[in-house]
Amino acid sequence: MTITDWPEDERPREKLIKRGASALSDAELLAIFLRTGVKGKTAVDLARELLQEYGSLRALLEADLERFQRSLGLGSAKYASLQAVLEMARRHLREELDRSNALTSPELTRRYLISTLRAYPYEVFACLLLDNQHRVIHFVELFRGTIDGASVYPREVVKIALDHNAAAMIFAHNHPSGVAEPSEADKFITQRLKQALGLLDIRVLDHFIIGDGLNAYSFAEHGLL
Repeated sequence: MTITDWPEDERPREKLIKRGASALSDAELLAIFLRTGVKGKTAVDLARELLQEYGSLRALLEADLERFQRSLGLGSAKYASLQAVLEMARRHLREELDRSNALTSPELTRRYLISTLRAYPYEVFACLLLDNQHRVIHFVELFRGTIDGASVYPREVVKIALDHNAAAMIFAHNHPSGVAEPSEADKFITQRLKQALGLLDIRVLDHFIIGDGLNAYSFAEHGLL
């Protein structure tokens, strides 16, 4: 039986149009992306097998090209399409953030930083540059590698803040280990940056640590700023 033989309310596309994307399971959403199945399997069957193979939807979405192409029904064209979808989602979040006040949209800020930094296999230190109304001016990834006092340079952070005439900044970096807890090095460099920027009346509003889940550790919320 093909999907077109299913009752209309059970077909993923029709279900999405009628009830919204949130009503669909991971397998149903993936089936819409796959569009077609393989011999003897519907797109939904294939999607379920892929989710079982990878263990989660996130693991599939973050697979590199070599790993992705080893799976049945997947190839470079689908990989390119998937990466385009993910990038559109990130840009959509960025456009929402650009129109908002970063302090009055903490969840939006979190979602954007998580979507941008979580998948990196190495540490990336980034910052949101804000104007005096706390609207986003620019987002930039500044440093890559182990985040400690030797690899994050306050001089470079100050320079980019001045280049963009920023009034405030929000820092973020990911922990590839998945543990969203600050190390002593994280605390130390945050205070160094706060002091350096404070000399220029540029406020540090927060520092987020992105771990493995959908939440991010906030220095401000834990009284560390």
